[in-house]
Amino acid sequence: MGFTILIPARLASTRLPNKPLADLGGIPMVVRVAQRMRDGVPQSSRVVVAADSDSILQACAKHGVHAVLTRQDHPSGSDRLAEACDILGLADEDIVVNVQGDEPLMDPDLVKSVAALLQAKPQASMGTAAHAITDVTDFANPNVVKVVHDAAHLALYFSRAPISWWRDGFSNGITSLPSPAPLRHIGIYSYRVGFLRQFPRLSQAPMEVVEALEQLRALWHGHRIAVHISEHAPGPGVDTPEDLARVRAILTGQSPAL
Repeated sequence: MGFTILIPARLASTRLPNKPLADLGGIPMVVRVAQRMRDGVPQSSRVVVAADSDSILQACAKHGVHAVLTRQDHPSGSDRLAEACDILGLADEDIVVNVQGDEPLMDPDLVKSVAALLQAKPQASMGTAAHAITDVTDFANPNVVKVVHDAAHLALYFSRAPISWWRDGFSNGITSLPSPAPLRHIGIYSYRVGFLRQFPRLSQAPMEVVEALEQLRALWHGHRIAVHISEHAPGPGVDTPEDLARVRAILTGQSPAL
């Protein structure tokens, strides 16, 4: 099954300026992400960086990575992806996978699994991934997004709250994990291109505003999101200078990949 991996890349970052061009072993980070994806997915697929600046475009060209220039003023990442689909001339029935440009340790096998969801589940407009939470601290952390799915592995809800929650859990506070293990959402998405073109025009959902989770808009409007359950947590992404140092250490073998 062929699909397109789109890697959105914006220069603006409050915590790590010029993040897509951050050096990882002599290669800009966004280029390293693209190369990792290109080396790990089927030859029938392609990898494209959706850049917002000429400097990112030039860095990609220098390393033989396909990139397209998108507008700088997009209000969301999905708007940028939709524009990239139009630039590439993708058909509505095509499948794209959004891999963030600050995820240099993303597993290509996970990307392939998320793409395959939409072939296996025609009722779904989107696909994503999750893994079991094993640490009660993560379960209580609002920055760790949780997901609950149905018997067909279609998402019922995403939340920053600890879900699913057992009836008597509040009597002792969040001191243990429920069984079966709750699921941590992994921020990787596959889309049908026709839906991706429609998504930015959908009105925001009240629960999306409260939770600050854009994927809840799809559920609010009746679209289904298929969930792949991974046995492993993904490698760390890069949001801060400290994250960058950690990933550099992992790539040079000075630190274990957690």
